[in-house]
Amino acid sequence: MDLKNNGKCIIFSAPSGAGKTTIVHHLLKTGLGLEFSVSACSREPRENERDGVDYHFLGLEGFKEKIKEDAFIEWEEVYTNNFYGTLKSEIERIWSEGKAVIFDVDVIGGLNLKKQFKDNAFAIFVQPPSYEELEVRLRKRSTESEDKIRQRMDKATKELAFASEFDYVLVNDDLEQAFTKAEELVAEFLEK
Repeated sequence: MDLKNNGKCIIFSAPSGAGKTTIVHHLLKTGLGLEFSVSACSREPRENERDGVDYHFLGLEGFKEKIKEDAFIEWEEVYTNNFYGTLKSEIERIWSEGKAVIFDVDVIGGLNLKKQFKDNAFAIFVQPPSYEELEVRLRKRSTESEDKIRQRMDKATKELAFASEFDYVLVNDDLEQAFTKAEELVAEFLEK
């Protein structure tokens, strides 16, 4: 896949609970010509998730098979036997429709994508107002066990250290303001 002569990409990364998914869903409704890149994962779907819409649920063996086939632009083992990645076929599909790809990925995945796409990508780090607020948001979800919340908070500590490696750090302390700023940033990048 020739990444240098293709369309543009918008990358949103953040620690879990910072609000990146909410912002990405908002941007998809704005008419900016964006299409969501559905990530692949090895885990089972959660109660409200649909295959091919929220994620491509490949299962552990299916995911490992795709790695062998070199089907990913990037992939990562986020937690033990819990893989996430971006399928090349997703990017090709979106670019063939003349749209820009928008990613909702974890921090390391976002940095890996930025390295791949270089100047054709704009990487935004969504930062929570504070570490404490991040924990409050994760607890409000009521979808995670105490152990999972601890894991996510430990990971967030490491991820927050990478914020400066992104093109822009968007602090999400007021969701409406974050929406507005995200729209401005994306529109400006797509006009270049």
